[in-house]
Amino acid sequence: MSIPSVYSPQEVEKKWYKYWEENGFFHTEPDERKPFSIVMPPPNVTGQLHMGHALDNTMQDILTRYKRMQGYNTLWLPGTDHAGIATQAKVEEELRKEGLSKDDLGREKFLERVWAWKEKYGNRITEQLRTLGASCDWDRERFTLDEGCSEAVKEVFLRLYEKGLIYRDYYITNWCPHCKTTISDIEVEHQEQDGKLYHIKYPLEDGTGYLTVATTRPETMLGDTAVAVHPDDERYRGFVGKKVILPLLNRPIPVIADEYVDREFGTGVVKITPAHDPNDFEVGLRHQLPQVVVLDDEAIMNENAGSYQGLDRYAARKKIVEDLKELGLLVKEEDIKHSVGHCYRCDTVIEPRLSKQWFVRMKPLAKPAIEAALKGEVKFVPERFTKIYLNWLYNIRDWCISRQLWWGHRIPVWYCEECGEVIPSREEVKSCPKCQSTRVHQDPDVLDTWFSSALWPFSTMGWPKNTEELHYYYPTSVLVTGRDIIFFWVARMLFMGLEFMKQVPFREVLIHGLVLDAQGRKMSKSLGNGVDPVEVIASHGADSLRFMLVTGNTPGNDLRFHFERLDGARNFANKLWNASRFVLMNLEGFNPQGIKKEDLTLADRWILSRLNSVIEKVTANLEQYELGEAARELYEFIWDEFCDWYVELSKPRLYGKMPGGDTAREVLYWVLKTTLELLHPFMPFITEEIWQKLPHEGKTIMLAPWPTVKVEYNNPDAVKEMSSLMEVIREIRRLRAEVNVPPSKRGEVILVTADSSLRSLLNENSWAISALAQSEPRIVAQMPAPDGALTGVAAGITLYLPLKDLIDLEKEKERLNKELKKVLAEIERLEKKLNNPGFLAKAPAEVINKEREKLSGFYREKEILEQRIGMFSHEL
Repeated sequence: MSIPSVYSPQEVEKKWYKYWEENGFFHTEPDERKPFSIVMPPPNVTGQLHMGHALDNTMQDILTRYKRMQGYNTLWLPGTDHAGIATQAKVEEELRKEGLSKDDLGREKFLERVWAWKEKYGNRITEQLRTLGASCDWDRERFTLDEGCSEAVKEVFLRLYEKGLIYRDYYITNWCPHCKTTISDIEVEHQEQDGKLYHIKYPLEDGTGYLTVATTRPETMLGDTAVAVHPDDERYRGFVGKKVILPLLNRPIPVIADEYVDREFGTGVVKITPAHDPNDFEVGLRHQLPQVVVLDDEAIMNENAGSYQGLDRYAARKKIVEDLKELGLLVKEEDIKHSVGHCYRCDTVIEPRLSKQWFVRMKPLAKPAIEAALKGEVKFVPERFTKIYLNWLYNIRDWCISRQLWWGHRIPVWYCEECGEVIPSREEVKSCPKCQSTRVHQDPDVLDTWFSSALWPFSTMGWPKNTEELHYYYPTSVLVTGRDIIFFWVARMLFMGLEFMKQVPFREVLIHGLVLDAQGRKMSKSLGNGVDPVEVIASHGADSLRFMLVTGNTPGNDLRFHFERLDGARNFANKLWNASRFVLMNLEGFNPQGIKKEDLTLADRWILSRLNSVIEKVTANLEQYELGEAARELYEFIWDEFCDWYVELSKPRLYGKMPGGDTAREVLYWVLKTTLELLHPFMPFITEEIWQKLPHEGKTIMLAPWPTVKVEYNNPDAVKEMSSLMEVIREIRRLRAEVNVPPSKRGEVILVTADSSLRSLLNENSWAISALAQSEPRIVAQMPAPDGALTGVAAGITLYLPLKDLIDLEKEKERLNKELKKVLAEIERLEKKLNNPGFLAKAPAEVINKEREKLSGFYREKEILEQRIGMFSHEL
């Protein structure tokens, strides 16, 4: 039954994960049991494990392991996302090293390269998830581009198209000039940065003056088709209906009135560029303005930009500003800070740009998703995220779903080159059904990656086929995800699930925060502050990382990563290992016969009652998704009550100094085994390793029944009595520590209480005081304070610790006088400092207050030392 003296997570973790997977313990099939299902938020196939993944998947694994032990038919369905933009970028980067581009290969050959890359590198993150201990059903692993998911995506697109919920039109979208594709509004990251506001004169066509506009992007003025003022702005009412001359291109454009204009911003006159600004686009529609595109897909000025054609947008800005200055049309440049949109993938500044794209009409789909939240059909944990979710849906805009990429789900629409017919189809189209021409081609664009991810809870279970899994596991029980993708993913899964399955895709959404660095900053490559979980697992073990990520974490809140906390989790694993090693060493030849209540000591009754309480609290916290609180309960029980108290209290009986060794073994076995089962979802590897060494039933702790409260062990009186005993022992230890009594030095402690029940408690457990406080107790009803003794109070009991036989009083007095001398010197120094007018005038208030606090502390220390010296002087 023995285990090595030192715990080695590297050896243990690989061994047990292989054992679990090879024995199929993660796999499940529909049966008569109650289901519990989770779908894993699919990590990008390009990715590798980061701390956000580690937290998210640890939380899912805890819930999965917990429900599995409770007897549920538990499915945790894993998979990866094809990550259109990111994966294509990776492969294009490789091609550039070979001096090639995707266009050199052509679409078919390029996609062959991407699939080859996916086969080579795509399983990296799933292998890393295994090192974390993720107990997914890997037999059911899915990929957003696999055959079944692709069929589901095509079916959803066509059904939405047939209902009029998908359409194609010209619209302003967020264009990334580096990735050369549109991205959705929620994929744009806005960053505060320095910029300039340029005030530019637009001369009136009739030569009577000019209007001054203010813009941060003068390069887009070449696409202006109007200038606008607010209809209620008295300054400009007389200009509405007139025309101004667009500088540099000398094109007449109208002055219009629109309530969109902010009278307080700049001059109160704004340029309207319908093809390059989303708000201007809406204004342009209202006033039927032309839409002039002046930037191409690489943000290079095009043929509509006159003499600036061929210039990059920033070079064009510089040249335009210079030319405006030369013409006397630049009034001023104003330094400002403003929010600028960046591509979430490559950090390039986004260019709003008019282009023809595919869209999902969102209002009809959002309505049922709003109602589901309002009716409580789906609940967010914490509840505050419901409001965030609803606010986004109330203000939702149509979703641009087309991407100018080759890697992804290609849009299932063909076009006839002869008659212009648009042909949506589930099968490949060879000829036009309208004119029979064979000159047809498929739309070159692919669907937004989030479109396929939105179907994840049901596409992974076989939809559109009517599978047994879909009937049994859908809706899933809970979704665990970060607060940063409520809009990207959670909301979209809800409206897709309601549209196609007529049910919410999950009953509850457990939201967690981000993992930040120790300073509270987001981990990023640019800051170089990221922590690699794979490296942490290699150095500290997966169990330590998991426990560290969960403890102190509350739903919805961000978590700071501290290596000190990681070391603390490793120390906890070692503490458990050492205590278990002690227990196992004392269970040689042990065969559990069951606990006999009549043989139990106070310590036995206390630990069994406390174990009941822990079972109850951990279970309740897990049910409420308070994983951090559940972990804290276990930490405190294992470290403090089991290891530091009960194990120590069991030693006299195990070593034959006290009767009841067999009972102590029974209780140690039962408490350790039950505690390991409670801890298993949090720290699966170390608990399996120890549990396997104990007498047990079954092949794995994973499938052991979840512990339940044994009512016969509930004993509040024992808990209360033991609490009093522990207080007494702690106080004796404190008194001994105050005067540096070495543990090996035993002496008398006098315990005084008039309460006969307390005296009985102390007498019956005097052996525990002797064993744990290195003191021989004398228990009396009353007694005056003896000379030369330290005094303390605990649990209503007065304690006297005679020092004569414990320490050399002369040496202790000498030591205390030295301490007093140091304290008096500090008091003198601080008093002088705080009486110095110069210091008080110059030092910040917080510094002065800190120094005053120090002085107060030294005054208190002086008083204690003088009392102690006085006591020793009287004795001597």
